[in-house]
Amino acid sequence: MNLSVNINAMRAHSDWMAVNANNVANVNTEDFTANDTVITEGPVASIRPTAKETDLNREIPDQIVIEKGFEAQTSAIRTQDEMLGTLLDMKA
Repeated sequence: MNLSVNINAMRAHSDWMAVNANNVANVNTEDFTANDTVITEGPVASIRPTAKETDLNREIPDQIVIEKGFEAQTSAIRTQDEMLGTLLDMKA
């Protein structure tokens, strides 16, 4: 797997978490409009404003999904790094 794919996925998850955290932090702010994050194929996640109230029953579990996705990408990068290190050790 290409390292840039993992890095882009981590950026998308980071953007998603930022939007999610902003929604949670402003749940009681008057006239606050929550945003939604849509992760699409490509280098960045797209963020679209929504005219709905923040639903903590959705936002909090989403944070768990975001965390697990970030961990998965980190694990893939770590594995790629270890494999490259092994190949370099074999070559030397």
